[in-house]
Amino acid sequence: MNNVELLARELGVKTTQVEAVLKLLEEGCTIPFIARYRKEATGSLDEEQIRAIEKEYTYLENLSKRKEDVIRLIEEKDLMTEELRSQILECTKLSDVEDLYRPFKEKKKTKASEAIKMGLEPLAKKIMSFPMNGSLEELASGFECPQDKAIEGAGYIIAEWISDNAYYRKIIKNEIKRNGTMTSKIKKNATDEKKTYSMYYDFSEPIYHARHYRILAMNRGEKEGVLSVSLDFDKTNIEEMLKKKIIKNPSSFVVPTVESALEDALKRLIYPSVEREIRADLTEYAEEKAIATFQENLEHLLMTKPVKDKVVLGFDPAFRTGCKLAVLNPYGDVLKIETIYPHEPKKEVEKSKNVLKELIDRYKVQIIAIGNGTASRESEAFVADTIRGTGVLYNLVSEAGASVYSASPLAISEFPDLTVEKRSAISIGRRIQDPLSELVKIDPKSIGVGEYQHDVNQKELGSALDFTVSKIVNEIGVNINTASSSILSHISGLTKKTIQSILDFRKKKTFTSREEVKSLPGFSDKVFEQSIGFLRIIDGDNVLDKTRIHPESYELVSKILKESHLDLKDFGTPKFQESLEHLDSKALAKTLGSDEYTIQDIIEELKHPGQDYRDKLDDVILKSDILSIEDLKIGMELTGTVRNVTSFGAFVDIGLHDDGLVHISKMSKSFVKSPSDIVSVGDIVKVYVSEIDLEKGKVGLSLIKE
Repeated sequence: MNNVELLARELGVKTTQVEAVLKLLEEGCTIPFIARYRKEATGSLDEEQIRAIEKEYTYLENLSKRKEDVIRLIEEKDLMTEELRSQILECTKLSDVEDLYRPFKEKKKTKASEAIKMGLEPLAKKIMSFPMNGSLEELASGFECPQDKAIEGAGYIIAEWISDNAYYRKIIKNEIKRNGTMTSKIKKNATDEKKTYSMYYDFSEPIYHARHYRILAMNRGEKEGVLSVSLDFDKTNIEEMLKKKIIKNPSSFVVPTVESALEDALKRLIYPSVEREIRADLTEYAEEKAIATFQENLEHLLMTKPVKDKVVLGFDPAFRTGCKLAVLNPYGDVLKIETIYPHEPKKEVEKSKNVLKELIDRYKVQIIAIGNGTASRESEAFVADTIRGTGVLYNLVSEAGASVYSASPLAISEFPDLTVEKRSAISIGRRIQDPLSELVKIDPKSIGVGEYQHDVNQKELGSALDFTVSKIVNEIGVNINTASSSILSHISGLTKKTIQSILDFRKKKTFTSREEVKSLPGFSDKVFEQSIGFLRIIDGDNVLDKTRIHPESYELVSKILKESHLDLKDFGTPKFQESLEHLDSKALAKTLGSDEYTIQDIIEELKHPGQDYRDKLDDVILKSDILSIEDLKIGMELTGTVRNVTSFGAFVDIGLHDDGLVHISKMSKSFVKSPSDIVSVGDIVKVYVSEIDLEKGKVGLSLIKE
């Protein structure tokens, strides 16, 4: 079975689909482009499936290359057999290939290699033949070293043979994974002031059932010197199992020597390396799960519904340095920047109220976006008191990553004359106007919607999050006349050079046609093909330019309309839209000799030209007054926004300083495998207060009405 067939079986798709994806990727097509505009070739595979094909195929190709190298290296030693070759070729993991290659590797100085130099390998072979006649002393005679040293050396050689046996290592590994436990204990004299790892001071969980977040927590506790982590398993059972496989003649006088070598092999050579491999496998699994959770949360956050056509005031709270205010018009342009000091130490409450009211009146502010960092609780109380009776609403906005953006070269280039705090106020305000456009300016790892993000492979995390951002940006598309360089950098096919070409063109005039993009510096036919479908021109010369329809399909659009007796001049009229409802994509595909996928997408776009998918989502919750923990009562019904989803539950913003936790056990009356099966970041949910801890300021919530 070749790699394409193997991959198709593994991913549950057809070989033709895998072949199509690989061919398109080789031709320089991007994943967003393939997913959107080459459905007829791939059978409508989505971005995640295409990325999986790309990633897994690379792994399989590397695996194949390593197999070839290992076979060549063993052949050079003239030790290759057909059985071994077959075993190597059948491997599906790199670790399995390495296990088979282990006996043939050039080793550093070991006890066994020293014994071999002493000429003791023949003795080891004699012992492993399990002779019935004679004695161990007779076998060990005739060597240059004393008999006891010869027997000891032969034992080292046998131990290494056992350790190098891929079959033995595999059954040991499987036995440990199947019946072993992952155990953690607090280290002697360890310091854990906040009792962060208290549940792991004496903890044990079956390896096969180990939760990914517990694996990562134990890894971190071990790294910080608080915990000692180990794998516990029945060593006696493993030893007895191997004895049955290794000892060919239980009556032989060499059995005790072989048993001793087996014990040495297990304790000194096999267990340490196998435990490392299993811990590495567990960590890899845990990291994959954690990264997937981060990706899912990020995707939902980026898809938060924007608050459009509103004048917003971004409010960056602080104590000593004052609260920074930034008034933004509906397009995110800065109208006014101010600083007020309503809190300690200055506590200029009345003066600050007057400044805020004056900004609201002068610029017709409709919404205030308050950052949820330091002094946010006090600032929320101040804002709620100031706007009472004005009709102005407010929202607490996560400012995770705002400081990172505010000090970045990008922020400096956007607002060179402003301080970091003032840039932060602008970012907070824009986050409610268009979350996607603002959040793409920040390293996704700084947005704070994951779990154990610092404990996972940072390269893998960065790659996964970049893919998620790219996927969402291209799914929504951008207005080429207003899109920032930050969001353009995620558009399929665009490079720094082509982005600069777009920005330079915009300095002189507005794009009125997608055709104008063709002539820009750096826009080869391939770049244009890959990017243009994701670049929209809202009020251009051609109404199709504001849709997701690719220019390569404009002629097909004309044929569809002609066949359906429709005219593009009537585009957008009730009659035109109504007629689209009755079109049969399958029949049109047959008549026009095209594919049904493309025709379906064209009809959908004609029905909803340039529709923003986020418009279908729940509106952001806006408030006019503050809610304190003292106002809460057990059983109280509230509406909140899901801010983060973890493996053990979800954090919901109900208007308090700290988000309330909906534990996984409080999500449904039925069993819940994962919180992400129930809620997603950005969801507007109805919750019920289940616990109130006034001392700690913590609130427990439930999705179940008791």
